Amino acid sequence: MKLQHLLVIIDPTREDQPALTRARWIAQRCGARLELLACEYNPALDNALLLERGDLDAAQRNLLDERLAWLQALAEPLRDGGLDVHCQVRWGKSLHHQVVLHCEQTTPDLVLKSAHHHSLLKRLFLTNNDWQLIRHCPQPLWLVQHGEWAGRSLCAAVDPLHSGDVPATLDHRLITVARELEQRLQLDAHYLHAYMALPHTLAFNAELLADYDNYVLRTEAHHRKAFDALLASYPQIDRARTHLGQGFAEELIPTYVKEHGIDLLLMGAVARGQLDNALIGQTAERVFEEVECDLLVIRPVT
Repeated sequence: MKLQHLLVIIDPTREDQPALTRARWIAQRCGARLELLACEYNPALDNALLLERGDLDAAQRNLLDERLAWLQALAEPLRDGGLDVHCQVRWGKSLHHQVVLHCEQTTPDLVLKSAHHHSLLKRLFLTNNDWQLIRHCPQPLWLVQHGEWAGRSLCAAVDPLHSGDVPATLDHRLITVARELEQRLQLDAHYLHAYMALPHTLAFNAELLADYDNYVLRTEAHHRKAFDALLASYPQIDRARTHLGQGFAEELIPTYVKEHGIDLLLMGAVARGQLDNALIGQTAERVFEEVECDLLVIRPVT
């Protein structure tokens, strides 16, 4: 993964800008160019009944000019520190839609955005920009939880059995990105596979119940074989930093992240049916709500 052009989504509603702090940290280590993007939209300036179109356009331009000047002020200390920083503003509805359009037009290497946690109701009705960007951002998406950053370790959560229609190539891309970040940003890389055997309470027939302990052992062996086969392609990986764990991903992964002091979690995201997206969400989204570290979402190469 290249780290030459970092797109940083700036949130005008908050005083701190964790994504900008993280982007600066990355750029200082790899010489990346930063692009700061702010998106604006006010329905009162889009279709006011008592104003002429020309007046509305002038008001929009004034608002965007003010926002651009604010971005330039944010960029000035970074430029004084020797970084290459450019600023852009966009006008349009829904932040996630504008970010996706901008990505399609400029193809940054990495998108960074300060994260927000939202209520179940907002997630259910898909009003959360973080969730929408996990689903639709065409570039790798780095969601920054907060400004504090140790910058010591990362963890790639892989799925070698490719459950949930995950293509086999995605695991290899996750590992490749993890190894590149390990080298370029000096982060210790961990690799984790979480799997879940059928719980005893859900065993559906007498034969399975009678042989349940052996079933659990066979399930573990099956996943371990697949995990080992995946890692075999990367002999440089330190096996002491690989872990196979039984449990639901949204429970096991946050526990591993906390216990090992992980700063950045890498996960793959694959688009699914609209009903699944609306009511269940992807594993990356559910895990994101439970971890305190940053999350880097990688999509399959299309």
